[in-house]
Amino acid sequence: MRAGGWAAALAAAVLAGCATMPTPAVRRLPLARLPGWEAENHAAAFAAIRAACVQARRPLAVCRGVLAQGVLDEPRAKAFLERRFRAEPVAGEGLLTGYFAPLYPARHAPDARFDAPVRPAPADPHAAGDRAAIESRPAPDALAWMRPEDLFFLQIQGSGELRFRDGAMWRAAYAADNGRAYASIAAALARRGRSFGRDTSGGALHAWLARHRGPAADEAMRLDPRYIFFRLSPDDGAQPIGAAGAPLIAGRSVAVDPAHHPYDEILWIDAGAPSLPGARSSYRRLVVALDAGAAIKGEVRADLYLGQGAAAGREAGRVSHRLRLYRIVPSRGSRR
Repeated sequence: MRAGGWAAALAAAVLAGCATMPTPAVRRLPLARLPGWEAENHAAAFAAIRAACVQARRPLAVCRGVLAQGVLDEPRAKAFLERRFRAEPVAGEGLLTGYFAPLYPARHAPDARFDAPVRPAPADPHAAGDRAAIESRPAPDALAWMRPEDLFFLQIQGSGELRFRDGAMWRAAYAADNGRAYASIAAALARRGRSFGRDTSGGALHAWLARHRGPAADEAMRLDPRYIFFRLSPDDGAQPIGAAGAPLIAGRSVAVDPAHHPYDEILWIDAGAPSLPGARSSYRRLVVALDAGAAIKGEVRADLYLGQGAAAGREAGRVSHRLRLYRIVPSRGSRR
């Protein structure tokens, strides 16, 4: 599960028993009319739908037709998708951000630099208080120790990998939160006149927190009252598990607001007009809704999972694009 989003931080019918959310009649478009469709990697798009079908929690009738295809090459995947699916525009514009599974160094015991405890969930997480209250308490049951700015970003991402000095790799997965709403500290710092520069990407904020480690960084991080607790397990090298209960697909899965989109829904993202320097000009591709996040609210809002490690983190920290969404739904008569 996504703890929060950075920037600014098959379909409901396919993967939810072929039943779409109740909406007024919506004009359905051929996929060929989607912005960027011809430039799409259709084989990868089909593979993402197929992976979602394989991981679905219950049998889905329409997935029989998808799974029966096996692996499709580019021309066959494009033809299959255009034959079996249509696009329904979602009204309005919103925001696309990005997230990733970070890899951070950690220690089994605290030292001068690694003095932030990775805490397990208490019996009643919502009674734990805000970030400042939690951090003021000792952590005799700490699962690991991290640099404070790394732990803060691990909590923003919701999960990640920890590498210890002995070479051991452990996965830190979301266990619970304190029930407080996520707040962007970049925005809060700007309101207080304490900007960390013109570059407001995630990487720039992380660097600022590292440079100001101590009272200034602690004060800044406590502007976000939300606190995430974790559980550790041996790292098996697989992608993290999203809120839908299935592994995330790098570049092909998004966190959404479950109040507006069911898990496993297929979407087309059409995102452009980036607001952060160094960002890609656009993201236009088919994705599957496999996750959720505290900062991901609204119908036209998505957080694109970009994978694991530093390169994914650099890209994710610069995704803040104006977004249009399309639901990808089965064509009439193509339920099998």
